[in-house]
Amino acid sequence: MLGPARAVVAVPASEWRGLAETHDERALALTSAHRRRASRGEKHPVEDFLFTYYSYKPAVLRRWHPGIGVVLEDADERRAWRWYAPVGDTGAVVDDPRFRDERGQLYRGVVGLLRATRARTAQFGCFGLHEWAMVYRADHLRHDLPLRLGPAGTDEVVAASELRCTHFDAFRFFTAEAVPRNREVLDRVGVSAREQPGCLHAGMDVYKWIVKLGPLVPGHLLLDAFELARDIRELDMRASPYDLTGWGYAPVPIETAEGKARYVREQRALSERSQLLRGAVLDAVGVPDGAADDVVA
Repeated sequence: MLGPARAVVAVPASEWRGLAETHDERALALTSAHRRRASRGEKHPVEDFLFTYYSYKPAVLRRWHPGIGVVLEDADERRAWRWYAPVGDTGAVVDDPRFRDERGQLYRGVVGLLRATRARTAQFGCFGLHEWAMVYRADHLRHDLPLRLGPAGTDEVVAASELRCTHFDAFRFFTAEAVPRNREVLDRVGVSAREQPGCLHAGMDVYKWIVKLGPLVPGHLLLDAFELARDIRELDMRASPYDLTGWGYAPVPIETAEGKARYVREQRALSERSQLLRGAVLDAVGVPDGAADDVVA
């Protein structure tokens, strides 16, 4: 499906190059600590996750795109970029029809999943127990970190809880003993039918979906999504069974009523941010809320 016709706006080189430079500076600031650690062979259990789980290098964040319908004047270098088209003698514009043609299946899948997730009612009863389910009765831990409650105490929390994970890419790391404890056994085929906006991992994935949509999405949304994913990862690990006090993170003890309430408050705020981003991405690619249902995952 092609998006609706867009008004074309021409932006002079002095303006768009300034935007691109500002974007680059912001991207460099967001990745500076990771790049310094990587140069020294050091790892951070929280902050480096986005670069290993998604496998996107910091350079991905530095490439600024104006989005659809923006002609960049005096942009000789971009006229040869993939999914850009020349305009006039020196201009360039994102070639969104060609992107949708060449990446049609990916485009429909991403847009369909974003729309389906945005339309659902958020669920806030998981309390971040997916990280606990990943170490339930485990012989070894996924992270080289101590457990706040020890192995036995961690297992007791899981055994006394109802697991309500809705995100397959978290569920697939559950231990074999934890899998049947989840409210529903998940599979990849049912992702688009189960993804919901209260899920922290679904919010973190908005970053991945924007990367996959490439030049169709304006650069500031990419960096906004990265910042959201970073903040989600922090809550994810603070609410996990791991002890991160040595790294400067105070725990969100979801094994207590107070901890559960705190988790849900922060989860709601992050969910609201993810919903705003989903709406902005859908609008940017030409599929606003209420569009026909012929774009499916």
